[in-house]
Amino acid sequence: MSDGSAIVKQRQLAVRREMDRRGISLKAVSMDSGIPYPTLASYLPADPLADPAQIPGGAIYSLIHGNALPSDIVSLLLPDGWQIVRADEGLDHDTIEDLCRNYVATKARAHHKDSPAGREISDCEREALNVAYLPLKGKVA
Repeated sequence: MSDGSAIVKQRQLAVRREMDRRGISLKAVSMDSGIPYPTLASYLPADPLADPAQIPGGAIYSLIHGNALPSDIVSLLLPDGWQIVRADEGLDHDTIEDLCRNYVATKARAHHKDSPAGREISDCEREALNVAYLPLKGKVA
């Protein structure tokens, strides 16, 4: 098994752990995705020591397209730093402008000499920047 296959299988087990943590049943996911229960159970086994069947791209598509699992859970299958984000059907350029202006204003306040860390970004300012960035990322990513 290649290193990539081992990583994917570890991530599949992480998906199942998160489903269990949130109380999402495999049966409900099977019904919503159209993936037969036994097949889905082979991809996402309950036993943490199991060797799951590698999940194919078509199954991932079914999990996303059928809204069978929240995108943040399906994103656990992806490399670190990547995530599945649903793009808006149409871009609202006025909203994007407002979000950009809010982010830039927040960043300018964080770099002001009278801010908590002076020209450096403090932890509270970093949190404010993250909050200002998230809706922007969801609109243009």
